[in-house]
Amino acid sequence: MSRDTISYIVFGIVLLFALIFDLGLLSKKNKTVTIKQALLQTIFWVSLGLAFFVFMWFENGKTHALEYISAYLMEWSLSIDNIFVFILIFTSFSVKEQYYSRVLLLGILMAIIFRVIFITVGVALVNRFEWLLYIFGAFLVYTGFHMFTSKDDEAFDPETSKAYKFVKRIFPVTNSDGNGKLWIRENGKRLYTTLFVVVMMLASIDLVFALDSIPAVMGISRDKMVIYTSNIFAVLGLRSLFFLLKGAVAKFDYLQEGIAIVLVFIGLKMIGAHWLEQWLSPTTLVFISLGVIIICITGSVLLSIRKNNREKQLQA
Repeated sequence: MSRDTISYIVFGIVLLFALIFDLGLLSKKNKTVTIKQALLQTIFWVSLGLAFFVFMWFENGKTHALEYISAYLMEWSLSIDNIFVFILIFTSFSVKEQYYSRVLLLGILMAIIFRVIFITVGVALVNRFEWLLYIFGAFLVYTGFHMFTSKDDEAFDPETSKAYKFVKRIFPVTNSDGNGKLWIRENGKRLYTTLFVVVMMLASIDLVFALDSIPAVMGISRDKMVIYTSNIFAVLGLRSLFFLLKGAVAKFDYLQEGIAIVLVFIGLKMIGAHWLEQWLSPTTLVFISLGVIIICITGSVLLSIRKNNREKQLQA
């Protein structure tokens, strides 16, 4: 049995038991999640992600383990950016807080299915047409530059988005939340509730974010195990992270710029990979990527906190 096969089996078993534990013990249907519960769940998923890093180190070697933790941190930081859009979706469709947990879970599980398909197709295409990496790299540079220079007034409006219009075109929807149900029957006809619409919106919006995040991870590692596991662990932790940060995410004023710099760096690294690999070892390149990710994300969060503290002092 190969090391990759062992890693996939361990990952699958850990994921199954983690979901059972999270859903069975840490989550309750149609109950509001407190900050304490969200913190415990976040610690649980982050600990699980870090534990898998240790497993990768001993099972697959130092380089693959460092690639995994770099990709995981990249996905985790991008997940924080997702949360702001998720908040807009919940607010726009007036979702009751007691339904947040279930809707998020269903949306995230659908997002994972879409991501697995997306990753599988993307890796297959890159393995066959390696020049696609240069296109991905250029796309990340463009996305990062656009993200860095975009203005605050370029707000996302869920009800005018293409995803919402597509769902309304395909499914007969009602303005009711169905008391927590995804669909109801009226006059013998099935109608899909606003909660169903929100689940579909969450999955589709995450897929849009995946257009940035998956190429970014491929800029860190070409190993399928690293790409799959880093994505899935980060996305599964998104639900608890949402409840933990939903009141504070809007205060991270510089987070978008930090993520943008990371995307530009990864994009340039992909474009110049052929030349960089002649001068630097794979392990060194991974260390550099990990360092840039940690410095940019941590720095942007600390600068945001410092700015908020200054504004509070001026208002006092």
